[in-house]
Amino acid sequence: MSNSIKFAVIGAGRIGVVHASSVSKIPGATLEYVVDPIKESADKLASQFGCKAAYDAEAIIKSGEVDAVIIGSPTPTHVPLLSTAIDQGIHALCEKPIDLDIKNVDELRQKANSAKTHISIGFNRRFDPEYNTAKKKVSEGVIGEIEQVIIISRDPAPAPQAYIHVSGGIFRDMTIHDFDMARYFVPDIVEVSALGTNSFCDYIKEENDFDNVTVTMRGAKNELITIVNSRHASFGYDQRIEVFGEKGMLQTDNITPSTVKLSNGEVTSSTDAYLQFFIERYSLAYQYELEAFIRGIQDGKQYGSTYDDGRAALILADAAVESSRTGKAVKVNLN
Repeated sequence: MSNSIKFAVIGAGRIGVVHASSVSKIPGATLEYVVDPIKESADKLASQFGCKAAYDAEAIIKSGEVDAVIIGSPTPTHVPLLSTAIDQGIHALCEKPIDLDIKNVDELRQKANSAKTHISIGFNRRFDPEYNTAKKKVSEGVIGEIEQVIIISRDPAPAPQAYIHVSGGIFRDMTIHDFDMARYFVPDIVEVSALGTNSFCDYIKEENDFDNVTVTMRGAKNELITIVNSRHASFGYDQRIEVFGEKGMLQTDNITPSTVKLSNGEVTSSTDAYLQFFIERYSLAYQYELEAFIRGIQDGKQYGSTYDDGRAALILADAAVESSRTGKAVKVNLN
């Protein structure tokens, strides 16, 4: 392998733009290809970043022209592309979820876990500076043993109906990031309870999905984790975490474009609105995730989410779906 790792970004949608931008910023990484079956999309993004466009992901993985792929194509393509990458000795960073069906995930599990190449799942929030600082302080024992974790994640507005239709539902699409973040702080979760409602979006209801959910989970040491999700928030992208322990509490807050505050006769400590989209909020997290992926390739260590982390998040999502439909708590085994 050359000194510079040659990448192909598979998928030219919004997440493909994010990953292509990250590759272009990192020393030691070269963006060789953008791959998408929609020629216009591949050509446009390739032109933007000065690389080659291609339209067949399997062919590029087998071409011998790339060392690593970032898989940001539709979810049903993830398992086949990961399998091909492993067969070809290509490193792979794959977006979440691995698949919408746990059976497909389990069929590839042994192969993925025994791969000689580096395989990571794209739970980028583990690399967010705010969450990472909180995790570091937990590891240092600053708040003692964790007793409660509260994760709040609200989108500014619902995704289009066409996206909702193929998303796998809010638990597998949106909450899955929060399931992984919950395990970042409490790895061993044993029980899941979930409630979902339709509060504001008719087309989400038409898709037999929820727009407003809460999940409560129990850890093996009786830690309680609460996740609050909504598909809309009038004030922007709402992303907060609170970790409570025997010795204290850690909290992260939402990010604004600046720290400037205004106080006058009408408002006190008024700030800019929160960032409006996940790309802006987690831009550094995506970059740090890719840097860690490259570092893992170079030194053979795992810094990001593993295949089994991706599997565990899907198990929790499936349990939340079951609980929300049956009204019963669901026991889980993440091993």
